[in-house]
Amino acid sequence: MKIGLLFFGVLKDVVGRPAETVDLPEGSRVRDLVLHVRGLAPLEPMLPSLAIAVNREYADPDRTLRDGDEVALLPPVSGGSAGTGENPNPAPNEPDSPGDIRIVRQPIDTEEIIKRLPQAPDGALVIFNGVVRDNSRGRRTLYLDYEAYEPMALRQMKSLAIEARTRFAVRGVSIIHRLGRLEIGETSVLIAVAAAHRGPAFDACRSIIDTLKKTVPIWKKEYFADGAIWADGERFPEEIPRIGGSAGERAAS
Repeated sequence: MKIGLLFFGVLKDVVGRPAETVDLPEGSRVRDLVLHVRGLAPLEPMLPSLAIAVNREYADPDRTLRDGDEVALLPPVSGGSAGTGENPNPAPNEPDSPGDIRIVRQPIDTEEIIKRLPQAPDGALVIFNGVVRDNSRGRRTLYLDYEAYEPMALRQMKSLAIEARTRFAVRGVSIIHRLGRLEIGETSVLIAVAAAHRGPAFDACRSIIDTLKKTVPIWKKEYFADGAIWADGERFPEEIPRIGGSAGERAAS
């Protein structure tokens, strides 16, 4: 059977290509694909930190693959803070939340997005506006370049909005993330939460950005005067299986 294999972030640079097709015997599992990956490039030191997605959902190494599956190897995403312990992959058939959930390549119009979200019942609008700073790792940053596993990232962002509305009882959520080259001072991610009261709006906004920065497959490359490097992400939350965790250890051994 044929399996589509995708590489992102630093993995794409190490392997030297964004994708390939792998032939595996019927009944193969994710762990069998990992054995194939070990022979592609010097990925051994990176394997324990990687997560795997099958058909745009995080997957356990024991998952059985089927002909035509799309498998993505995911390095830790573009940095962040403590996770919230929420389900990283809510049910996909839940309805979209009111608000604006998008991935874009043009500058984010923060004023327009903020203006559209509030409605008459809302007494609070909390905003997180993530901007590109001019320094990182003790060096002057020239610009950033963001890439994503777009279909999965958008699905995860929609799930975060749905989860926030349910958990914090807020009414509206907008999440906009930009990809491509971003200059210093430009907005990389905008999150806006509208609710009747400020407390739930603050809590929901904080939860969304903290979880997004640990679970949504978006990566950033930092460019300096003397070179460029993919930003290190923190390890995936325990809820997301990794190649080097539990069942994955046998696949990588």
